[in-house]
Amino acid sequence: MDFQANSPKPRILALDLGKRRIGLALSDTLRITAQALPTLQRTNIREDLAALAQLIEEHKVGMLLMGYPLHMTGREGRQAEYTREFAERLTARTGVPLRYWDERLTTVEAERVLKESGISIAKRARAVDQLSAQILLASFLDMQAGGAPL
Repeated sequence: MDFQANSPKPRILALDLGKRRIGLALSDTLRITAQALPTLQRTNIREDLAALAQLIEEHKVGMLLMGYPLHMTGREGRQAEYTREFAERLTARTGVPLRYWDERLTTVEAERVLKESGISIAKRARAVDQLSAQILLASFLDMQAGGAPL
């Protein structure tokens, strides 16, 4: 039996970056599950980076997974450029390695799940970023469980 496969690993923090909010999700130490964290309400870049740095330290995060917004055609747009700039500042501030992950359908999936749950439109708006980050991380962890290298 291989006990190393079940040994704790640094956690992964997934971020779904928006202009007003950042959806967050955290892996467990075995990198099997994705737990949603409270959504970060954005204020300014300095405070956003400080809050994320504190979260990274508190949860012993070893990797950041940033949702990468592409158009359905696969082309980059202005939001992808903005995401890259934010990610570069975050990695410079924390020193934690970052990987981009295609987020094209995560928000659509999150909105579908929330709509089917029957919760109000107001509550859905507050929960969509959080669930998007959780779906983003879960898809990454599922891909890793299938044997693809980190």
